Amino acid sequence: MNLAVSLLAACERHPELEAFPGLPYGELLVRTRQIAGGLDLERGDRLAVVLDNRLETALLYWAAQWAGAIFVPLSWRVSEEELDYCLADCSAGIVVRNGDDVPHGPEHPGALERGEDEPSLLLYTSGTTGRPKGVPRSHRADRAGAWSQALQHGYGWGDRTLGVMPLYHTMGIHSLLAMHLVGGCFVPQARWEPGAALALIEEQRITSLYLAPTLFHDLVHHSDLERRDLSSVRALGYAGAAMTSTLVRRCLDVFQPDVFVNHYGSTEVYTFTIGRDQKRKPGCAGRPAVNTRLRVGDDGQIAIHLSSDEAFCGYWNRPDADANAIRDGWYHTGDAGHLDEDGDLWIDGRVDDMIVSGGENVHPLEVEDVLSGHPGVREVAVIGAPDDRLGQRVVAVVVATATEDELDAHCLASTLARFKRPREYRFVDSLPRSPSGKILRRLLHDQEVKA
Repeated sequence: MNLAVSLLAACERHPELEAFPGLPYGELLVRTRQIAGGLDLERGDRLAVVLDNRLETALLYWAAQWAGAIFVPLSWRVSEEELDYCLADCSAGIVVRNGDDVPHGPEHPGALERGEDEPSLLLYTSGTTGRPKGVPRSHRADRAGAWSQALQHGYGWGDRTLGVMPLYHTMGIHSLLAMHLVGGCFVPQARWEPGAALALIEEQRITSLYLAPTLFHDLVHHSDLERRDLSSVRALGYAGAAMTSTLVRRCLDVFQPDVFVNHYGSTEVYTFTIGRDQKRKPGCAGRPAVNTRLRVGDDGQIAIHLSSDEAFCGYWNRPDADANAIRDGWYHTGDAGHLDEDGDLWIDGRVDDMIVSGGENVHPLEVEDVLSGHPGVREVAVIGAPDDRLGQRVVAVVVATATEDELDAHCLASTLARFKRPREYRFVDSLPRSPSGKILRRLLHDQEVKA
């Protein structure tokens, strides 16, 4: 089933339910047809949008599916140079930016016969380590990802989710898609502001939150927290980066959810694993998802078999990237991990983030998890810096009110091995992050090398 047919079925199944606040599914179908008609797209054309998470962005997504076009959401936060590269790379036929009107025209009949294995979406991955890579996603893969999310995040009929993860990011798109399958309501928040998010949760009776850990951190430490009614929230999911055990416990205290999962995946293969028991195992990535086969190589790198219904089939115009990431039917993630005695997966960081200090391997996430448990630490990133004696020394870059001596004493009192303690602390006002909330550790590392 392609996504145009999937939308049609959803609108026929529950036309009276809200797809967006104040917009029922029956009316959504009419507006989708009109926008698709106004865009005058041919099947396979690329519709590029440079928009924040407003309602119009979601409507343009559905209009592209209805017309059989390929939706290309691009970040409004990137440089003009990077944006121009992506627009040229995808050969965008139409570009809609913030401030542009969304066209309306005669109702489009719908590309209802478009094959489910044809591309419906083109997402661009971060360009922090080179040119951004286009990841084509088929109708079948994205619909499978949406069903996977609905099932494994515990969504129910008529759920309501906060739509603030960028729609140029896989988390945002799949939140939108999951809602149409369960008769749910996608509540857009154009740009992240935690106070406004808390107000939306209360006013719109949000039932599920699927956010990057940074955004959860902002919510549970906000000054408005105590005066907001958050009792409607019953399901939490996080992805995009590791969540420390301290933050997991804080989220459990604030929301008291029935479901709290760690969703580990990527743009290329939407879901790798689901960590279902965050209360017992904070930060654990869990077991392979319902569509997934997973293995951990001898080098610790995690690989996912491309037989997954949620998998892509290779990068857009990048055979070099295909050769690097895809081997013998397996997608090599670049992440390092290990399985515990229960067979659950734990993420140790990126393969190239590993710190080798004095011949010993130090995983940054392990050190970050300990440091984040200090009440004076707001944010932390651990990197390796060149060292004549050790090869690399462990450096903690922190946003904190605690002193270096206090943080070192905290590490000594923990279960962290002594050789893994930071040899140096750098105190900063903020850490660099991607639009999806990931700490850009590579930028910190590059700054260290250049220093």
